[in-house]
Amino acid sequence: MTIRIGKISFWHVHAWDYVKQAQEHEDTVIAAVWDEDAERGAEAAAKLNVPFFESLDEMLAQDDIDAVIVDAPTNRHEEVILAAAKAGKHIFTEKVIASTQKEANHILAAVNDNKVKLTVSLPRLNDAYTLKIQEVLEQKLLGKITYVRVRLSHNGATANWLPSHFYNLEQCQGGALIDLGCHPMYLTRLFLGEKITGVSANFGYVTGKEVEDNAVATLHTESGAIGVVEAGFVNSHSPFTIEVHGIEGTLLFGTPEAKLLLKTNVGSQDSPEWNELTLPDNRESAFHQWVGHIRGNTLAEENLAIATELTSLMEAANRSVQEGRKIKLEELGS
Repeated sequence: MTIRIGKISFWHVHAWDYVKQAQEHEDTVIAAVWDEDAERGAEAAAKLNVPFFESLDEMLAQDDIDAVIVDAPTNRHEEVILAAAKAGKHIFTEKVIASTQKEANHILAAVNDNKVKLTVSLPRLNDAYTLKIQEVLEQKLLGKITYVRVRLSHNGATANWLPSHFYNLEQCQGGALIDLGCHPMYLTRLFLGEKITGVSANFGYVTGKEVEDNAVATLHTESGAIGVVEAGFVNSHSPFTIEVHGIEGTLLFGTPEAKLLLKTNVGSQDSPEWNELTLPDNRESAFHQWVGHIRGNTLAEENLAIATELTSLMEAANRSVQEGRKIKLEELGS
C-alpha cells in the first residue's frame, strides 16, 4: 500500500529535495499541500497537481493522508507537528525538532501517545566518513578522545543566494548555527562520545543581518574533552572539515580534500605517515529509514535521541549568547 504524504510548508530551502525523495521512493507519493504562505502553497500544489488546503486541520483530517513532511518555519514546528501527531499522521521533519527542549519533549510525548513514526533529517549521520569515523572510534585507535572540531560554512549571506526569510529571527530562531551548524553540532556530539554538560557560544554578524552569520559553539564535558562547532554564511571556500583528536591518534577529513586520514600509535595502524582510509558506502537516507519504520512498525530510537539532544544543544547555544555565559544542559526546561 502506498504511503500518501501531505506536505506541510515549502518554507525550508530543502523542501523540494524532500518532495523529490518522496516522488522517487516506490512506496510514497505526495498527495496534498498546506503552507502558512497560501500563495506559495497553492503554487506548489499546482506544480505537483495535488490539492492545496488553506486549513492544516482540514488536510490532516483527510483519511487518505497517511503521513506528512514538515518544512515549516522552526518557530511553528511545535504547532504543526503536534497537530500531525494528534491526527495520527507519521512525521518526517527537517532539523531541529523544535526551538527548545521543552517543545521537543511535548512533540515526542504526542508522537508516543499517538503511536506515529517520527524521523528527523540528520543526513550527515548516514554519510560514509561518519560511518568510518565511528568504526575507528569503536576500535579505540585514537585512545581517549580529547578534542573534536567540525566546521561547515558557505557564502549564502555574502553571495545572496539564501532566501530572505532565512534571516528572520522569529521564524528561524537563529541563523548560521541553528541552520547550517546543526550538522557540525550533532557530529561533534557523536564523535565526543560522552554527555555534554554545558555549551558556550559566540555569534558574529558580518553582514548586519538580524541573525548571526558567523558562529562558534564550545561543548563542555565532564572528562575534559572539548567539542568545537563552527558554522557560517560568509565564506566562499571553507571546506567541510572534521578533526577528531585523542591521546593516541588523530582523524582528519576535509583538509581540504574529502579524504579521511588517520595517524595513530595503536597496533598495526601505527605509522609515522598519515594513512588514507577507505570509506564504505553511505547508509540509506533518513527518508528511506522513515518509510522503513512506518512499514516495519519500528522506532527511530537513535535518530530521535540524537535529534532531541541537538535541539537542547542549540537552545543552550542561543541562551549562551543571549546571557553571555556558559549554559549548563541541566538548566534547560523539560
